[in-house]
Amino acid sequence: MLRSLCLACLGIVFALPTSAVLPTPAVWAEDLGTPDWMKAHLGSRMSNRRDNGQMMRLIAPLAQQAGYATVQVLSAGKPVALGTIVSTDGYVLTKHSELSADPIRVRLPDGRLMQARIAAVRRAVDLALLQVDKVRGLPRVQFATDEPQIGSFLISAGRGDAPIGLGVMGSQPRSVGHVGRLGVALRNDQQGLALVDGVWPSSGADEAGVLPGDRIVAINGKDEAGQKQVIQALRGMYPGEIVRLTLQRDDTTVEVEAQIRDFSLMQESENDARVNGERSQRLSGFERVIQHDTVLEPDQCGGPVLDTQGNVVGINIARAGRVVSYALPGSLVLPELVEMLKEARDTDDAALTTAN
Repeated sequence: MLRSLCLACLGIVFALPTSAVLPTPAVWAEDLGTPDWMKAHLGSRMSNRRDNGQMMRLIAPLAQQAGYATVQVLSAGKPVALGTIVSTDGYVLTKHSELSADPIRVRLPDGRLMQARIAAVRRAVDLALLQVDKVRGLPRVQFATDEPQIGSFLISAGRGDAPIGLGVMGSQPRSVGHVGRLGVALRNDQQGLALVDGVWPSSGADEAGVLPGDRIVAINGKDEAGQKQVIQALRGMYPGEIVRLTLQRDDTTVEVEAQIRDFSLMQESENDARVNGERSQRLSGFERVIQHDTVLEPDQCGGPVLDTQGNVVGINIARAGRVVSYALPGSLVLPELVEMLKEARDTDDAALTTAN
């Protein structure tokens, strides 16, 4: 519908002779007998942004149903993501890597702030399933598995009535390789331990206080012998995740917690950061994403993405650049969701049986 409307508008524009001199808005209104309501706006300055207020009002009815099934997710009191209600008994799908601290709460479309807990996690796709306490009868979304075509408009739903953005799908669904890094250069010392040879500035290791000359002897409580084993263990960690390092420093043992960072963020200059704006902590390590050019903030990821028929075709998962956003397609989300709901409900049933 939206594509046809835009093409029709373009057809009108291109039908005008290139040499024609267009009349001023006032003269045009006079000549064509324009209605009074249109005359009042012909002289006003119109925004050329695709997501201007008029366009947002036009697409709002398509996004409203999904908007009533969208929540705001807060971690340690700070808004960190949106969430998509996927079950009427209070289960919400959201972005896992932003859930850094308790308590976790969700703000429902009606404004209520409710306690939530993590019921299941899928690290490989950066999804967490939250259970909202004492809530029943919530609206929910249903995912379509048909994937949109290149050039399709995609609507990002917000909490409640208003969508938060309109973008265009720019490429075929694709994988984004895993480039999470701790930020250390390693080599083996004479005893075969992983010796830190250098620390990348502004990396997770740097901010955690890892120093050149430290030896990494354990990761998350598991002993690791040597450079190869440490690198292998770290490769299983995704950007945004916290790793606990046991370091041998001179004659003492030091425990630190460091965050795995996306390598593109570690390479970003100050000027790059100004141009790109704030980006999501996790930008990589996705099996399959839809790329679109909607301008989102990191805390606007986790909500539903719709096509121009109102079908929910995915979930926004990362703000990767100034005009680059990633969404997980419904064809990937749906099987993960089915397994997560089963896992969460089986756990709840087991806990209830034990309590009884």
